[in-house]
Amino acid sequence: MASEKKPASADKAAERLAAIVDAAERAALGVIDDAEQEAKRYLEDAQAQADRLVAEKLREVADRLEQQSANGNVAQLRPVGSRPDAEGPPGASGSGSAAARLLATQMAVSGSSRKEIEMRLRNGFEIEDTSEILDAILGPEE
Repeated sequence: MASEKKPASADKAAERLAAIVDAAERAALGVIDDAEQEAKRYLEDAQAQADRLVAEKLREVADRLEQQSANGNVAQLRPVGSRPDAEGPPGASGSGSAAARLLATQMAVSGSSRKEIEMRLRNGFEIEDTSEILDAILGPEE
């Protein structure tokens, strides 16, 4: 018996099909990569927007607290261990600082890392040097 040989056109069709499948797989990977990058950008933008909103709300709360304190309605807020006659925490200038300290404290209590807190303070409050606030809340960096 003579062995049957596949027609050359079947081999060519199989090669073309393999090339098409390979190209489709590469295209699919490219689409997945693009989608992941777009999702990452979207999440970063959303986080930045959330940081700004939280900072704004914290500034409002700090303004109200300062106003109530000035009117004698609320006891002066001081860091733990500070003297009652102290004028407030060092470097506390205005409600932005009070709100930033409030956020940093909240994040520290909830277990956020120093780096995470620093990023939120930079993004939400536009604070360039966060070391004073971070050192006051978390202690000096080792």
